[in-house]
Amino acid sequence: MKFSMKKVTVLLADGFEEIEALTVVDLLRRAKVYVDTVSITDDYTVRGAHGIPVQTEDLITEIDFKESDMIVLPGGMPGTTNLKEDENVRKAVQEAYDDGRYVAAICAAPTILADMGLLKGKRATCYPDMESEIEDAYLTGAPVATDENIITSQGVGTAIDFALKLIEVLISEEKAVEIADSIVYQR
Repeated sequence: MKFSMKKVTVLLADGFEEIEALTVVDLLRRAKVYVDTVSITDDYTVRGAHGIPVQTEDLITEIDFKESDMIVLPGGMPGTTNLKEDENVRKAVQEAYDDGRYVAAICAAPTILADMGLLKGKRATCYPDMESEIEDAYLTGAPVATDENIITSQGVGTAIDFALKLIEVLISEEKAVEIADSIVYQR
């Protein structure tokens, strides 16, 4: 498979929401984006919120985040809590944000960005039950919200929309439409 020059890092913690993470990985790869699945633990196998084990390509201690055009944080519980509490995750997200690279979070994961102060004054969305944990942001209630280099989404039901938005910002709207058509997705 020939990849575009874009690289996305998807961070996986035990308890991640499988559909949110793997939909992003699958659709980005269909768009020929290089996607690196990364475990934040010391084990390459990460277990999702519904007990599905996923084999990652790398451990968080093995990669250089500066090579990534985007970092993606899937939601799920306790995956979001595990991501939020990991200093390597917080450091990588902060550096990507500061460098103007994309940071994308879905479901409960936008609360990580809020906790870090990155959503202050920004348009964002998240899982409706998590809205009370996000202060100082304009919560749109939309399936996907984009503000500068931050992309957020509501959850499992918006995972395809989220992945297509990532393709749009990384490559083009035409590529996102092409991928949507190829999977018979009605936008």
